[in-house]
Amino acid sequence: GEVAGAVESCLPRRARIDALFNVAGVSGRKFGDGPVHECSEEGWEITMETNVKSVFLMCRAVVRRMLEQPAGEGGLRGSILNMASALAFSPEPKFFATHAYAASKSAIIGLTCAMAAYYAPSKIRVNAVAPGLTRTPMSLRAQQNPDLLEFIKTKQPLSEDLIEADDVARAAVFLLSDDARAVTGEVMSVDAGWRVSR
Repeated sequence: GEVAGAVESCLPRRARIDALFNVAGVSGRKFGDGPVHECSEEGWEITMETNVKSVFLMCRAVVRRMLEQPAGEGGLRGSILNMASALAFSPEPKFFATHAYAASKSAIIGLTCAMAAYYAPSKIRVNAVAPGLTRTPMSLRAQQNPDLLEFIKTKQPLSEDLIEADDVARAAVFLLSDDARAVTGEVMSVDAGWRVSR
């Protein structure tokens, strides 16, 4: 019901929905996420429910709306962007052994690619952005760990620190905008070199 309400609340202000950015998510660590042999069922379920089911529900509601609306000026019906993570394809076992979180972000990438292939003929683009460790309230634990901060100097060599949220936001704006009108099915890494470093 909340998803339908959110979508419906947009329509009085605008006649259409041009873009959706699925950015909400959690780290399940406080609920018991961890290495798979230690991960609690609650940690697994809460992480998957929050990070994956929410994306599915929002995409379903918005795609239904986009399919009903005519193409816009650029010939497209809309653009969807999903928040993934560098941990989906570049694991880090020492500091980030949260396997439910990694699985949830991998699931988002799989959903993104499947949707991109299916909805391209309907002129709906679907992409994902995969940040490295970013300075947000969710990363506060990491920001206070001196050992992790030292590790990040070489894991994210472009910044030698956490990435600023604005760097991720700029990539998101590009992927949602008409400047990326020929881009779909992509997972853009915004990770200051995480994926290509040791």
